[in-house]
Amino acid sequence: MWTLQSIDPVDAQLIFRLLPGTLKTIGRAPGVDFVVDAALVSRVHCRLTLSEANELLLEDLGSTNGTFVNGQKVARATLADGDKLTVGRVEFVVNAESQGSVSRASSRSPAMP
Repeated sequence: MWTLQSIDPVDAQLIFRLLPGTLKTIGRAPGVDFVVDAALVSRVHCRLTLSEANELLLEDLGSTNGTFVNGQKVARATLADGDKLTVGRVEFVVNAESQGSVSRASSRSPAMP
């Protein structure tokens, strides 16, 4: 499974999950799979395809303001763990998760003084 997690400290956090063999669209329109209701996001902005081989492919769908990976405007790209995907003004961190992974934050104990 892969996740996209928004990193905007002001707005509510968005987390999108993708399973192998799925195709998902991102945009403002109510009919897209992942709705991002934010400035500069097109109605149907881009598409993510996660292959059965666990390869995450990104395709811009003719968005007005473009789709960016690590600050570079792209028409198509293969995403990697840790990449930063920008759609409109919303930035996401791309995370590849193994099936048995446990969130590091939830598995740590607070530091003792």
